Amino acid sequence: MMGGQTASGSSVKFTPPPTACPAKYLAQIIVMGVQVVGRAFARALRQEFAASRAAADARGRAGHRSAAASNLSGLSLQEAQQILNVSKLSPEEVQKNYEHLFKVNDKSVGGSFYLQSKVVRAKERLDEELKIQAQEDREKGQKPHT
Repeated sequence: MMGGQTASGSSVKFTPPPTACPAKYLAQIIVMGVQVVGRAFARALRQEFAASRAAADARGRAGHRSAAASNLSGLSLQEAQQILNVSKLSPEEVQKNYEHLFKVNDKSVGGSFYLQSKVVRAKERLDEELKIQAQEDREKGQKPHT
């Protein structure tokens, strides 16, 4: 059994392990890159969830009903106030500005149907907010003071 011979007497050649293939290194680099990107994506996703939670909490403080009304109408309270040029919510001011903007944007006088529909949606949103505020005021008045 000398000189690389087996028990049966045949000689066995020693073959060195094949040199590492560049494809193997490329695969390792790709895997490491995917891991890094995956971790960064997961971190960004966690931050986005936290920001979303914080925004939801802020909306919750402003009132669940108001947030629901914004979702239904597609307009936030601020957008509706800007469209109708209303700084504070008063039914008279909302109605007055609505009537003026609705007439000005009438298609028969050269106005825009799109803008007129925005004015209508803004009025609906502000009317909904006025209802919500009135209901909250009634609920506050009914609660016993301790």
